[in-house]
Amino acid sequence: MTFDARLRDLVAHAYAHAPAVKRMMDAAGVQPSDIQTAADLQKLPVTPKDRLPELQRENPPFGGFLTVDPSTLPRIYISPGPIFDPQPGPDDPQSALAPFASVGFAPGDRVLNTFMYHLTPAGLLVDEAVRALGAAVIPSGPGNTELQIMMMTSLGVTGYVGTPSFLAIILDKAAEMGIPKEAVTIKKAVFSAEPYTPSQRARFEGEYGMTTTSAYGTADLGFIAYTKAGVTGFCVVGSVYMEICDPTTGQNVEPGNAGEIVVTLFNKKYPLIRFGTGDLGALAPEPDPNCGSAQQLLGLFGRSGDAIKVRGMFLHPNQVMAAVSRIPAIKRAQAVITRENNRDVITVNIELNPEHAAEHIEEGVIQYMQAMARLRVDSVVVVEPGTIDPTQRTVKDARSWE
Repeated sequence: MTFDARLRDLVAHAYAHAPAVKRMMDAAGVQPSDIQTAADLQKLPVTPKDRLPELQRENPPFGGFLTVDPSTLPRIYISPGPIFDPQPGPDDPQSALAPFASVGFAPGDRVLNTFMYHLTPAGLLVDEAVRALGAAVIPSGPGNTELQIMMMTSLGVTGYVGTPSFLAIILDKAAEMGIPKEAVTIKKAVFSAEPYTPSQRARFEGEYGMTTTSAYGTADLGFIAYTKAGVTGFCVVGSVYMEICDPTTGQNVEPGNAGEIVVTLFNKKYPLIRFGTGDLGALAPEPDPNCGSAQQLLGLFGRSGDAIKVRGMFLHPNQVMAAVSRIPAIKRAQAVITRENNRDVITVNIELNPEHAAEHIEEGVIQYMQAMARLRVDSVVVVEPGTIDPTQRTVKDARSWE
């Protein structure tokens, strides 16, 4: 079935069964019959990810997008915002397997899954995909580097899923422990949640002989694109239709030009139509033949929204403000993300109200940030009044990836 036919079918179903989609289309003066081709999607507004918390508060718990009985959901996740992410199961399970199949996960493989399993979907989505391909999953989660190495050597681990920086940390530690490169059994790796740099690829594939891919996804959409050898950027999976839009107007930009990545999810149980990810990218005018019939995303170029992905989690300004609002002594705050030794570093700069200048608030900031954002703060720095520009971003990305 062509994209046009699938979109017609999806829109008609969503209009009939998802109240949020019906309200959106009625407000735009659009009927399902008005959506005949992919180009017609531009008649509908983009729903920004940052609006989901508001929509879910207005129509709890899922904003009116779910088309099935909530009691049938196998899992419900929560993302920063907060956003409640239902997991009704994909309409096209094979598309979800594409990134993992591309590196050759198969029966006989043992795979370290270093993504978290609680609250957010990455860990369990990976777990399901790897097991569906017949491989065994070791649900190791993040951290515990020496334990990861012990499992690798004792169990003959052949696969890894997680961030590329954490695999680099594991390999560095293994080298410190005197484990030679030829004794590293990991030969297949799927990365996500942060950029995969050319120097990392050269190390993993060149020095360690691994087959690797980098998968792009969100908590709401799952994995939607992945890298393939010889392809610039990413091949888009078949379970979504991707547009690149002007962040202001929501209209498509010319192929090859950068804009916001807007995704329509072919899932009739949870039909997100023209979902604005907040990420910036560009589509190839003509997809690389190695992507098959799929679209080709030429690259990711940062964020158009306010949230920044840190250690695989989005850090939103609202989370920072909610954390520091618990401490009356704080006048202004800014989280700055830098990168040291393959690791994201979070520094929270704080301005204090003059009458509280002598107070020690560092531990409170760390605790509240951990509670609100589920991210550990590396340092809290009290700066002089006027240091933090209130017109600048509350979450500042100052990382360099090379």
